[in-house]
Amino acid sequence: MKNIFKFFGAFLTVLFAAALTGCTLEEELGSSDVGLHIKVFFPTKVVAGQPMTINGSGFSDVKEIVFPGDVKVTDFTVVTNDMIRVVAPSGIASEGGNIVVRTESGEEAVSPMVLTLGGTVISGYSVVEGDEVEGGTAITIYGTDLDFVSRIEIKDEEGNPLFIEDASFTRKGTSSVIFTLPKKLFEGTYAGKVYTIDCKVFDMPELTYKSASDGGYWETVEKVIWENDGSIGEGSWGNTYRFALEGKNGGDASVELPADLWGLLKSGPFSMTVQPVADWWQIRVLTGYWQGQWPSDDSSGNGDINVNWTDIVADNGDGTFTVTIDFTGHGILDLMDEQNLLFAGAGFQILKIFTSEEIWVEGGSTTEIVKTSVWENDGSVGEGSWGNTYRFAGEGTYSAEAVAVIAADHWAKMKTDPFKVLVKSVADQWQIRVITGYWGAQWPKANVNDGEFDLKPETVLLSEYPDIVVDNGDGTYIINMNFAGHEIATLIDEQNLLFAGQGFQILEIYFEEEVVVSGGGGSSGPVETVLWEGEAIADGWTNQPYGLSDGGAELSAANAQPGQIINFYAAPISDDKPWYLELVEGHWSGVTYLTVCAVGGDTQNGKFTEYDLAANNGIIPLTITQEMLDAAYTPGGWGGVFVINGDNFKCTKISIVQ
Repeated sequence: MKNIFKFFGAFLTVLFAAALTGCTLEEELGSSDVGLHIKVFFPTKVVAGQPMTINGSGFSDVKEIVFPGDVKVTDFTVVTNDMIRVVAPSGIASEGGNIVVRTESGEEAVSPMVLTLGGTVISGYSVVEGDEVEGGTAITIYGTDLDFVSRIEIKDEEGNPLFIEDASFTRKGTSSVIFTLPKKLFEGTYAGKVYTIDCKVFDMPELTYKSASDGGYWETVEKVIWENDGSIGEGSWGNTYRFALEGKNGGDASVELPADLWGLLKSGPFSMTVQPVADWWQIRVLTGYWQGQWPSDDSSGNGDINVNWTDIVADNGDGTFTVTIDFTGHGILDLMDEQNLLFAGAGFQILKIFTSEEIWVEGGSTTEIVKTSVWENDGSVGEGSWGNTYRFAGEGTYSAEAVAVIAADHWAKMKTDPFKVLVKSVADQWQIRVITGYWGAQWPKANVNDGEFDLKPETVLLSEYPDIVVDNGDGTYIINMNFAGHEIATLIDEQNLLFAGQGFQILEIYFEEEVVVSGGGGSSGPVETVLWEGEAIADGWTNQPYGLSDGGAELSAANAQPGQIINFYAAPISDDKPWYLELVEGHWSGVTYLTVCAVGGDTQNGKFTEYDLAANNGIIPLTITQEMLDAAYTPGGWGGVFVINGDNFKCTKISIVQ
C-alpha cells in the first residue's frame, strides 16, 4: 500500500477547519513551550494497581504525583520530559478528582480533566449454575466496569489452578467481556474465579466442565487492513486520515488501499484502534467530499463518534479504544470508491484498522508457524544508506557504531539458523549489500564489494541461493537469509553485521519455525514459551529483583510440570569482572535453586559452580520440581517465584520448554 503525504494541502485544510470552528491555528496545533503542564492522562477511570500514562510538559523535575484523596506517589517513571508512567495507588477518593504533579521546588500543575475511580460489578454470565460446558466454549461476563477484569481461574487437566489472562479476552465495551475456555481442562463440577486488577475476586457459577471431544477450539483471527507505522500523528479536520481505493486517489488521500483490503471495509464490520492524544476526541466518518456521513448524516457534530458512543466504542483499558464500524446498507458505500473515505476530527490517532473473525480450529496434530522477532523498527530508522544506518551488533560485542544491539541468544542463532528480514521499498529501485561492518565478507557470495551480489527486487542468483528475495505484493519484501557455513558468521562478532545500500527501509528481523501443535490426538515436539521479557539487574548483592510474579501466574498459565525446563537468558553487565547468580525461592524461604558463576570466578569453596555462559548461547537452564511449583503457587502478597540475587548479572528473558 502507498502512503502519500500532501503537507501543503493538509496545511490549507487545517487553516480552513480552524476558521470554521472558531479556533486559531496556534490553538489547533498547541503550544510547544508551556512549562510544567498536564495535557491529558490515560485511562481516565482507574482502580488501584492500574498502569497509567500522563502526557504534558516539564516533567523532568517532577518528584511527586498527588491523586484524589491526597494520596501521594513518589514511585513512578519519567519516560521523557513529556511523559510519566505511574501505577494508580490504593486509597484514591471514591468521588475522584484532579491529578497534581509537583516538583521538588514546590511548582505544581493540575490536570484539566478529572480522574474517576472504577469498581467492577458482575451482574451475570452467559452460563448459569449447573450448565455443562466443553473446552473451547466462549463465556460472556456481564456487568459494569468489566475493563478491570484481569484474569479467570479454572483448573487444568490435573486439577491445578489454570489462569486465562486478559490478553486473550474479547471486549465489546466495559459492560461485557468474553473469554474462551482452553480445549483441555479438568473434568468435573466446580466454580471458577474472576480476578480484577485491584485484587477483587468473584466466584463464577458452579459448572460441569468437559474437555473438547475433538480437541478443537474457537480462535479469533485478525486481518490487518492498515497499520500506522508512526508516521501519521493526530487526526485533523483535513485529510490526515483520508483513505482511497488504489487508482482512485486524486492526490488528497494519505493512504491508498488495494482492492481486496478496500473490499473488507465495504463487506461487513471492521474495527479501528484509536489512541486519544487530547483530553477529548471525536471522529467524523464520511467521504473525502464531506458527504454520506456514517452512522447519521449530521454535520452539526452530533453524529461524531466519541467515547460516549458505548455501543460501538470499547475502552481497551490501556488508554486506547476500539471503534467498530459497519457500512452495510448505508449510503456511504455508493460514494466512497470515487470520493474516498475520511476520518476527520480532533484529539485522536488511528493506530490500526482491521477485521476479526471467530473460527473453529479442528483437533488433530497440525503444524504452526511460530514467529520470533529479533529486532523491530519503531519508525525511528528510515532509509538505508551506504553508511551505518542498519549496522547491528550482538550483545557483549563491539557496538559503538551499531543502530541496535541484538540479544545474545538471537545473535548466536542468526549465525547458524535461517532468519528473515522484512524490507520496505522507499524508492523506485532498492539494493542491499549484506556485509560486515568492516566491509569484510559479503553474503551470499564472499566477493567483497561486488555489486553483482547486491540483493534487489529482481534478484536471481545462482541455483544454490533460490528464493532469497520474495515480493509480498504490497511494497514490502522478505529476504531469506542463512549464514550457516558462510565466512560472515565467523566475523560478525568482531565486525558487526551491516545492511548497506539505498532505497530500502528494514522493518523487522525475525525467525520463523514450524512446530507441531497437538489437537485431539498426536504429539508435539518441545515448544519454548516466553514467560517474561524485560531487564532484571542483580548487582552488588543488594539489588535483588524478583523473577515471575507472586503466585506463579505465568507458570500456571503455561501449565508448567515437574521435569520441564525454565531457561534464564542472561548476560554480564560488564566484561571487566566475573558475574555471579544465586537463584533463591521468591519469598526468601531459605531454599536456593541454583548457584553459578562465570568461568574463572571465585567459587567460594564450591558454593558456586563455574558456568560458560557464552558457550551455552547466554542461557542458564533450571529443571522444575514439584516442590518448586508448590512454592510458586503459594502467594505471599509480595515477592515472586524467584529472587535473582547476585553480582554483575543481567536477566533479559525467562521461558519454559515443554
